[in-house]
Amino acid sequence: LMGRQFMVLALVFVINMSGAPIADADVLNLPTPLANCFLKSGLAMILFTCMIGQLNTQVNASHCMLDYLNDHFATFTVWVAMGIEASGLLHASYLIQMIVAKLAGKPVESNEEPRDAFGNICYWGKIVFSCAFLIFAFTVTLSALFDGKTTMWEGVPTVIAVIFFFGLMSVVGMLEGMQIAFFAVAKITEEERNANVWAKWACELLFGNGGRGLPGFMIGRQLCVVSCFFVIARVTTVDIEDDEDNVLGVGDGAQKFFETGLLGALITTIVASIAWQLVAGAFPLTFLGNPITYGLLRICLFLEATGICSGAWVLAGIHKSFAGFQKDEVYIGTAEERAAR
Repeated sequence: LMGRQFMVLALVFVINMSGAPIADADVLNLPTPLANCFLKSGLAMILFTCMIGQLNTQVNASHCMLDYLNDHFATFTVWVAMGIEASGLLHASYLIQMIVAKLAGKPVESNEEPRDAFGNICYWGKIVFSCAFLIFAFTVTLSALFDGKTTMWEGVPTVIAVIFFFGLMSVVGMLEGMQIAFFAVAKITEEERNANVWAKWACELLFGNGGRGLPGFMIGRQLCVVSCFFVIARVTTVDIEDDEDNVLGVGDGAQKFFETGLLGALITTIVASIAWQLVAGAFPLTFLGNPITYGLLRICLFLEATGICSGAWVLAGIHKSFAGFQKDEVYIGTAEERAAR
């Protein structure tokens, strides 16, 4: 899951660089206000990525998991994700997991075999490497932000850009944590969920009316998260003019690496995604009873209700028909049929 999360962030950062309009771009002779709204703001790329790259596939995969996994590309994706995790690049997340588990008074459970001395050396070495690389990524990104050497929109003050950076990472973290917390509290009693008035109101939105609020939240949440990802990519991706010095005075090779946006993707993956998921998994009721959670839930449900991403359902239907996907029950039967056997 950690490798997959980094892949998603890295792809969003690459898409941002590939699809961002050039200065004074004229597309389809659109009126200037419309071009500014859809192109320069990044809204067109956000909707394109959200509906084609994420939501429609999630719709099919949620009901046709077996068919969706039955291809070589799924196997390739799993191996790449596992390779990223094995590299140690994201091992700072495990340190966060240990700290969160200590605070929650819960042991860290694992199905892996106990590590020997060499395994422990490798494991903690990767954690140290990951933490050091994360600090380096923050140093480069913040240095570029304060020097105005990122792809942030022109005219935005440096201080506002930095506030955007940390503010949007917090929003992404809340949305990532909310997803984990909502599924966790779905398994407990209503009395336990209604710990305070904010938790009660959130549960009424999520599980009332036949439970329609939860899938609605997932769609609105995805749109919010992707939007934040694209803005964070604009804020953190390093970019310099031809006559400007390289960030931190590094060589041209290192500067080209900085400009890939991978440092921003690493920061977002660990600090704005995995860390918050771990905290929400340990303290789901605390997340649920937060007024910020309730506010973000309302926003996500509103976005879903606008129908702005309803095209994903049409795309999912076309993809399902073309690929010949069938529901999992066709192969393994319903839960009742499996229980009867």
